[in-house]
Amino acid sequence: MDDDQIREFSEKMSERIASLEDRNDKLLETARRVEGEKRYAETELVRLQKEIRRLKQELDRLKSPPLIIGNIRDILADSRVVVKSSTGPDFIVNAAEYITKENLVVGARVALNKQTLAVMGVLPPSLDPIVTGAEIIEKPPVSYEDVGGLEGQMRELREAVEDPLLKPELYRKVGIEPPKGVLLVGPPGTGKTLLAKAVANRTQATFIRFVGSELVQKYIGEGARLVRELFQLAREKAPSIVFIDELDSVGAKRLEVATSGDREVQRTLMQLLAELDGFNPLGEVKIIGATNRPDILDEALLRPGRFDRIIEIPMPGVESRMTIFKIHTRKMNVAADVEFAGLASKSDGATGADIHAICTEAGMFAIREDREVVSMADFERAVDKVLGDNPIRSADSSGAMYA
Repeated sequence: MDDDQIREFSEKMSERIASLEDRNDKLLETARRVEGEKRYAETELVRLQKEIRRLKQELDRLKSPPLIIGNIRDILADSRVVVKSSTGPDFIVNAAEYITKENLVVGARVALNKQTLAVMGVLPPSLDPIVTGAEIIEKPPVSYEDVGGLEGQMRELREAVEDPLLKPELYRKVGIEPPKGVLLVGPPGTGKTLLAKAVANRTQATFIRFVGSELVQKYIGEGARLVRELFQLAREKAPSIVFIDELDSVGAKRLEVATSGDREVQRTLMQLLAELDGFNPLGEVKIIGATNRPDILDEALLRPGRFDRIIEIPMPGVESRMTIFKIHTRKMNVAADVEFAGLASKSDGATGADIHAICTEAGMFAIREDREVVSMADFERAVDKVLGDNPIRSADSSGAMYA
């Protein structure tokens, strides 16, 4: 074989080798791609198998028979229990072995099997959404510095509500029981609810706010149940403070002649009396009530042992009104010629709410004239507008409805 043939054969072999190497590279790339697809398919298979198991469990859960709500009436010596179901009569049934025996107590709320009525689980106690929604989560932005002219009342309120929770050892050393509750009485707009907000802001205890009218329900026993659950929540969240505003709506005097609605309100009141001074101790639960009609409250509410301190919130005097003016104008752009002493003397008979309205009206007068500074003239016009000859307001501020 001559040189030309050798050279031609060598070139063919080189081309063949290059072709084979190129094909090998393509096959390796295809193998890597197929391997990646395989791993993805295996991962997807595992995910889909988990999803199938979850859906089967959800399907089995939805297919499971419903459970009946009941209550334990008694526990027998042979570990069986007497339950009261929603179907009516009492039954003697067995309890599931996985239920902790300590949780099976008389009065506990349980779930019962639909066929055998066996106890399948212990449920947490039920609380009405109205009660659970009464807990104040975010503290109101009101402090004692925002309350003017009520230093003595604030001191009594702190002694009766805050100190027993913060310094209980002082009461033990002295040998007295701390007050259970405080009743704030006074004309509308004098700062009763404002004081309660300041207490809620200052204390670290759970603050539960209720309006007395919310305890008045349509059906027999519903109002009493709400009161019972309200104090149950307060004991669970202790240390806690329960504030009942407009107490006269549920605590009015009991009369011999009454309609069915009045009798239901009286049942609610009797449950409230039992919770305030009953067999179940309140412990670290303090009560604050507020009303502007103490003359119509039932005498049983006012006696010591329920509301141990009755704090009267009076109409503010000249010094108190001047302090309230300064509090409400702290964030206002007030002119240098504004004299708070003169405003306090001109606003005789005004409550704290009236003074707040006066400051707001003065600011509105300045805004009406496109001014950024509130002058003395604006305040004087506001005093005339808010405290003018308004027959509705005059009858309100005269204290005719407050005894």
